[in-house]
Amino acid sequence: MLIPGCIYIFINNYIPMGGLIIAFKKMNYRLGILDSPWVGFKNFEFLFTTKEAWIITRNTILYNLAFIVLGTIIAVGVALLLNQIRQNTARKSYQTIILLPHLISIVVVSYLVFAFLSSESGFVNNSILEPLGIKPISWYSASKYWPFIIVIVGIWKSFGYSCIIYYATLVGIDKSYYEAAVIDGANRWKQMLHITLPGLKSIIIILTLMSISKIFYSDFGLFYQVPMNSGSLIDITNTIDTYVYRGLAELNNVGMASAAGFYQSIVGFLLVLVSNFVVKKIDEESALF
Repeated sequence: MLIPGCIYIFINNYIPMGGLIIAFKKMNYRLGILDSPWVGFKNFEFLFTTKEAWIITRNTILYNLAFIVLGTIIAVGVALLLNQIRQNTARKSYQTIILLPHLISIVVVSYLVFAFLSSESGFVNNSILEPLGIKPISWYSASKYWPFIIVIVGIWKSFGYSCIIYYATLVGIDKSYYEAAVIDGANRWKQMLHITLPGLKSIIIILTLMSISKIFYSDFGLFYQVPMNSGSLIDITNTIDTYVYRGLAELNNVGMASAAGFYQSIVGFLLVLVSNFVVKKIDEESALF
């Protein structure tokens, strides 16, 4: 039964790895991938020799750290709340509502955000700030608000998927543990500390390690579509992916884009190895391998 899955992974994940050689070549479409000339590490210089190198690296890492830490706390918290709901209809309704943002296209999300933040017709300016006598804000040119907006939108869109995984883990915890705890006089807080959270520990570590592997990646739509590619916000919303896209659109250099992807994959792989090594030292059973 594993054969179809293995074939899919081999075709979808392993065969495309051959394209990594483009990162070391000056791509010539007429000659093809194999016959294009080698250029060594010149394509990688694009990422490290520009004045934006520090900004895009800082933005990519800090935003991802916020998504990992805050996203995990919120997803676990909501999963715990879901587990306390006893009525099936209400629980399924909440699950659907929580998961719905994950299924919405980022383009739709960008226009939902625009409906809230538009300077002229946005809900925040017209329905909240103006009745309070506060001067309307030009959100798409005020960069100081966008680190918070990006984090809120990113977590809102993605936490539901992790939340459902945590909730499924909670449902799988043996109920006899809770019954024994009640007999011993443990209240709900102690049950959560000594049964629920230890039961979630392994899946929290696994999902965190998987998120760390993508810490050098960013959701392109979140950082490009949601701010509407506003030039005033470029220092706050520019990440490695959006920087490469803009460079690719201007220079049409496929080798440069491939080098960026190669760099992100290698760094992500090393981070997973280091993180897994640390986890293994602390709690061997919770490590991935």
